[in-house]
Amino acid sequence: MEYRMLGRSGLKVSLHTLGTMNFDGEGFFTMPGATDRTQSQRLVDIAIEHGVNIFDTSNAYTRGKSESALGALLKGKSNDLLVETKVRFSMGDGPNQQGLSRSHIIEQCEASLKRLQRDRIDLYLIHEWDGLTPIEETMEALTSLVRHGKVRYIGCSNLSAWHIMKSMMVAERHNLEKFIVQQIHYTIEAREAEYELMPVALDQGVGIQVWSPIAGGLLSGKFRRDKTPEASRHLSGWTEPPIRDQERLWRIIDALVEVGDAQGVSGAQVALAWLAGRPGVASLVIGARNEAQLKDSLSSVNLKLTDAERAKLDDVSLLPLTYPYWHQFNSVSDRLSPPDLALHAPHIAKRAAEAKK
Repeated sequence: MEYRMLGRSGLKVSLHTLGTMNFDGEGFFTMPGATDRTQSQRLVDIAIEHGVNIFDTSNAYTRGKSESALGALLKGKSNDLLVETKVRFSMGDGPNQQGLSRSHIIEQCEASLKRLQRDRIDLYLIHEWDGLTPIEETMEALTSLVRHGKVRYIGCSNLSAWHIMKSMMVAERHNLEKFIVQQIHYTIEAREAEYELMPVALDQGVGIQVWSPIAGGLLSGKFRRDKTPEASRHLSGWTEPPIRDQERLWRIIDALVEVGDAQGVSGAQVALAWLAGRPGVASLVIGARNEAQLKDSLSSVNLKLTDAERAKLDDVSLLPLTYPYWHQFNSVSDRLSPPDLALHAPHIAKRAAEAKK
């Protein structure tokens, strides 16, 4: 297993995080493939055997049942294993049973600790933005949890870049804890994070942790133009991520399969290896319905893509530059910082290659 520093912190995390949304899943959370305790225990054991040191959950996953399952499965295991959970979504019918108020954050942290059977949460993330609660209140509540030893580090998920910058500015101004990680959706098909979220991560020292890195199996190579797997969340009403250009999706999958066939690996491994090589990426949250899927994903840590293979994958998936980025590309591409180049570098390389033709 490869270990990477998480943002601007001293914490090392494995390249792969085991996602546990499907543990004891019910209702909506059966779509990713609900796993019972016996299956979940085997997945946890395999992850640990392969060097995974971080496990991801949320209080929102089946109203805390994923947390309870993970807590039971990790009980008695090494204290070096890191647990990450989240807060924001509804946990009851009352008006204060959701959001990022001081009341909800502290109440839900205590509830998560009990379900996880732990005395601290290693990484505590706000799961989404709350536009009604002052960000000062949210950051102060998270800081108080760190200072009382109930949380080690804080982070965010599914925020826009201006949300992150506002949060970091408030933390700087009031000497509060800062985010060290943002958990985001980012794949070779869904590269929107490169416009703002990747640059802000590099600039502010916020490590990138990717959720659903193969888009719920959509980029595994099992979905083809003329073939759909029998068991898939995409056949059960799952709508993440939205596919806006189906022909582009098939071109990307064709390229993943072509590179995978040349390397003797699955398309899923190629998609994961591509992500692992992107700027600022610290860890990939991988989930699995069964042992075979998990072992295949974990094996991607050994896959090294050639420059030609990366160029091929970049070319087929590159998003157009929107404003103001196309103006920067045309006017000032000789004076761009590393965060700027997280977006611009592939476009500059493509322009250089085309100029040689």
